[in-house]
Amino acid sequence: MMKIIDTHIHIWDFEKAEYAWLENDTSILKQPYQLKDLEDKREAAGVSEGILVQAANNFEDTNWMLENAAAHDWIKGVVGWLPLMDPSATARALEDRYLSNGYFKGVRHLIHDEPDPKWLLQPAVLESLQLLADHHLTYDLVGVLPAHIDTALKVAEKVPELKMVFDHLNQPPIQEGLHFGAWGNKMREAAEHPMFHVKISGMGTTTGKPFEWGRYDILPYVEFALDTFGMHRCFCGGDWPVSLLAGSYEYSWKRYREVLDTLLYEKEQGKVLYDNALAFYGIQ
Repeated sequence: MMKIIDTHIHIWDFEKAEYAWLENDTSILKQPYQLKDLEDKREAAGVSEGILVQAANNFEDTNWMLENAAAHDWIKGVVGWLPLMDPSATARALEDRYLSNGYFKGVRHLIHDEPDPKWLLQPAVLESLQLLADHHLTYDLVGVLPAHIDTALKVAEKVPELKMVFDHLNQPPIQEGLHFGAWGNKMREAAEHPMFHVKISGMGTTTGKPFEWGRYDILPYVEFALDTFGMHRCFCGGDWPVSLLAGSYEYSWKRYREVLDTLLYEKEQGKVLYDNALAFYGIQ
């Protein structure tokens, strides 16, 4: 069977960390989600390995993920959080805690919750991002606006060696039915920078058609990503448990597999579903 690594799994436990964005949430997301809740589902979906991705801008969430990675053989890496606004604190955290932890592969900040889409361009943040690049760590971009792509482009100018990935394809305009509008123009520009990658994830919630979306809703945007960035710079993520707002874990992966089966040969699918992610996150 083809190996699949899910590069976008969240866990949260309100006794372990604070998740500010969930404080006023009234959906199914306002409850703990742990890896044991995903075990049967990921096996049914054919997912063999996974990467945990931060869900809160605090050390507690990162440390909780690292604990879980050490306790579950199928988890191969963690995308954590660092206090990027404070380069000295970022450097200390790396030296004292994280560089010695083999699971710590990259960093993310919830930039889509920041009022300023240019948040990453603050001098202190750029200094911290340079530290990530110096230590061969990656950065996950969780953008939702075309302005976030603009910001990412400027980051790439200032820290050109930093490997970055657009989570959830930076929210393509699926609901608007655009092929591909401002999003497409900016993503084409981003594709010219060799360090940018894209994560085919979160597509179900992006469609705005919960429990009704299918392969043809997302196929043009996945095809665009593959054609624009090249097959070698694309990989996939399930976005569990956020993806449950649009369908089951197995449902999401079935749609992704259907689309890739339509667009790629089997060997090429193996790169998008497995090989590319290992290379990006530096997983041995």
